[in-house]
Amino acid sequence: MGNIKKITGFVLIGLILVTTLVAILAIWEVIDYKKVLEKLLGSLLVIFISSAVVLFITTVLIKEDQSKEKE
Repeated sequence: MGNIKKITGFVLIGLILVTTLVAILAIWEVIDYKKVLEKLLGSLLVIFISSAVVLFITTVLIKEDQSKEKE
């Protein structure tokens, strides 16, 4: 379970770095930020929702497995 948390953490850190890079490029008007930012935020929203669902599922399943092992 610890490896999943580390991998998820690194993926989210990478996404934050990409978002920051796009924001800096948009501030300096290197890229057209409207379409890129819209797609980037939409992608981040989808990733956030899916990671929340995965976290919920793994938490519920792990609690069930631990309670079965104790009995």
